[in-house]
Amino acid sequence: MKCFFIIFALTIFLLSNSYADIYKYIDENGITCYTDSPVNNKADLIMKEKSEIENKSKTISKISISQNNNNYHTLVHEKATKYKMDPSLVKAVIKVESNWNEWAVSRKGAMGLMQLMPATAREMNVNNPFNPEENIEGGVKYLRYLLERFNGDLTLALAAYNAGPNWIEKFGVIPPITETKEYVRKVLSIYNGSTFSVKTFESDQDNSEKIYKVTLTDGTVLFTNSTLLLRTLPDFK
Repeated sequence: MKCFFIIFALTIFLLSNSYADIYKYIDENGITCYTDSPVNNKADLIMKEKSEIENKSKTISKISISQNNNNYHTLVHEKATKYKMDPSLVKAVIKVESNWNEWAVSRKGAMGLMQLMPATAREMNVNNPFNPEENIEGGVKYLRYLLERFNGDLTLALAAYNAGPNWIEKFGVIPPITETKEYVRKVLSIYNGSTFSVKTFESDQDNSEKIYKVTLTDGTVLFTNSTLLLRTLPDFK
């Protein structure tokens, strides 16, 4: 059982976006989880909703996000550089995942700025998912892993970040999950709002291999590692 689930449990729900009753349960892996929506009749009510808590948490959350916003961006650039990722992409993911709230907890149990699931946090060696630096590093590292797992296809990597890589491997494309489709659309929409038209993602294994992101004149976004294909595009210069 990971200690951070115990140490930070009450703090999470005092500062998160949810202000309802809080329940505690043990999942199939023996991990203690906290939620505002009981998943079964074995969940125990441990905190009753109170208006004072709600008002306090809203105020603290706003202050926390405002004061730390610049630090977040510094961390994003640091970790993105470390894992050879585009900071703008990481920022887009954080915006959609948590809206820059380090205490965010989803109904499924995803935590922190980049909304890491408990299993993902463990795989990425994140001991405290509510620590911004650990969370961002874990999220960027995981996103880099997915990008390479799906051969540089950013669309599939983002879909896998949301739905899990098994779904992507099962279908070979974005799975027919409305939430996932909308998630990919939102992230790419924010990401494509950047001033550049082409960005590259260099492989850790081969720095000569690059994935190109091309925004065509009609707004279509294309990701490819084929320079031959790029030369056939009338919009590419």
